[in-house]
Amino acid sequence: MTEITQPPRFESCLSRFDAANAEDPRSEFAEGRNWPKELLYGRRMSAMLARFAPQAGEAVQLACRAQHIRRWAIPRQDYPMTREGYLSWRTALYRFHAQTAGEIMREVGYDAAMIEAVGQIVGKRGLKVNPDTQLLEDVAALVFLESYMAGFAEEKADYSEEKWLGIIGKTWKKMSEAGRVFALSGQIALPQALLPLIQKAIQAG
Repeated sequence: MTEITQPPRFESCLSRFDAANAEDPRSEFAEGRNWPKELLYGRRMSAMLARFAPQAGEAVQLACRAQHIRRWAIPRQDYPMTREGYLSWRTALYRFHAQTAGEIMREVGYDAAMIEAVGQIVGKRGLKVNPDTQLLEDVAALVFLESYMAGFAEEKADYSEEKWLGIIGKTWKKMSEAGRVFALSGQIALPQALLPLIQKAIQAG
């Protein structure tokens, strides 16, 4: 396989994204240490992209690392605890992530075209139409299934089976066929305790 080499600004940009996420006051324990939560998430996104789509272009690689950049700056509780409030929060986050990533990219020397391309992906524009946006959506779903679903299930132990089937079903519908095949290929570690529920949701969908 031919290795893709990236310009120095690419590594500089990833380092700047990581530095921004390292300021996260929240932490998560993994791999024997405590990580700033969004720094760990960004690293997991990059690692999953390398596993799922190793030949992915520069824009997607940058977008995956910046997917949740400085997410803690716009907390959920700042918006009404309603469906409408949730959607407004998510829209604000998409805009904020794209803007924050763009500012860092500009500082390290990226041109307007690449900044716009990454902004479209991070901002979830063109989902199901833009293959790069769909690729990020696949990677995010795979990371959730492997690294976050089990913990989420522990936090939401009061959720009914019906609610869980809905959550898993929505995640599944967001993925491309390639993402679904990869999820079931044995190449990601699905939470064993939730496998029956995952399989039931997939069959129902």
